[in-house]
Amino acid sequence: MHSHYDDDREDQDIMPDFGEHVDNGIFEQILEMDDDDKREFSKSLVTNFFDQAEETFVKIEEVLNNNKLDNGKRLETLSSLGHFLKGSSATLGFNKIRDSCQIIQQYGHKLNVDGSAEPNEQVCLDKIKAALKTARNDKDVLADMMLNETHGFFQPDDE
Repeated sequence: MHSHYDDDREDQDIMPDFGEHVDNGIFEQILEMDDDDKREFSKSLVTNFFDQAEETFVKIEEVLNNNKLDNGKRLETLSSLGHFLKGSSATLGFNKIRDSCQIIQQYGHKLNVDGSAEPNEQVCLDKIKAALKTARNDKDVLADMMLNETHGFFQPDDE
């Protein structure tokens, strides 16, 4: 069965619409670094990012669930983890994940998204927990769009 999507895959200059998940301009620059039309370089960057994101999400979850640390130390660590993943996601143009990581970073600094102070540490922890859930969901949706074996942008290698 031949679909319009197959035509797009044959013309490597046409990129599917990832919607608000991806900054197409940034992601196209990543794709331009590929040496061939198998997209090995960009696929490895994307695959490594998703692995790194999941590892970071697990660390965030561990810190959120670690009641032995005082809230101030937890928030400081969470901000650092959010900042780390925000940078990686921004580099690839993964907007929605970047935005959730920005929220994690902000509340880790006890700041609302508008930059105003949020002195209640429990509110900050709750907002980070919600942002983590959103980031994880957005990562799963984007990973499916990019890496799914039947309909993902990056297809498995033909052996």
